[in-house]
Amino acid sequence: MSQVLRFLSFLLNIYMLIVFVRIILTWFSGFGTGRLQETLAVITDPYLNWFRRFEALRLANLDLSPIVALGVLSIANSIVRSLAIGGTISIGFLLSLILQTVWGAVSFFLGFLIIVVILRFIAHLANLSSTGRFWHIVDAISQPVIFRINRFVFKNRIMTYGTAILLTIAVLIGCSVVLNILVSIAARILARSPL
Repeated sequence: MSQVLRFLSFLLNIYMLIVFVRIILTWFSGFGTGRLQETLAVITDPYLNWFRRFEALRLANLDLSPIVALGVLSIANSIVRSLAIGGTISIGFLLSLILQTVWGAVSFFLGFLIIVVILRFIAHLANLSSTGRFWHIVDAISQPVIFRINRFVFKNRIMTYGTAILLTIAVLIGCSVVLNILVSIAARILARSPL
């Protein structure tokens, strides 16, 4: 039974890699990856489409369903691998695994936001025009975040745009660090619980 589970874990790893490559190739659809992308779509899209149907996984121009789909594969792979190694798993271990996977997705999203807001800050410092498509996307993602964080922290005080961006970066990094510590502690506690 252990060998079957190890093989299943291997297959899940391969499938995760294929799904990841498919996701990356969608970002470069105009670069001559047509045949490869079509082949991967046949293999991965039925799985990915199941997650795409959930409206809650779409935030403005961002589709978070691929991240959730990879997270589910990661949880399944960890469960299968743990069963192959130890033969059993506890509810605490499952909860710890789910918490870590959810945090991985949230952490990725926070990191993405931090990068986008830093790009906005660089453009602000360099007085770059926001007329290009790339900057339009950066603004569409960063502006609501900058506005909400600054409205929450400073209420109705007036400040410079550069200060607002810097505050947003600091808050996002601070949240990321604090949440990472809390999730690590909670995951360790859950993994050791006798549930």
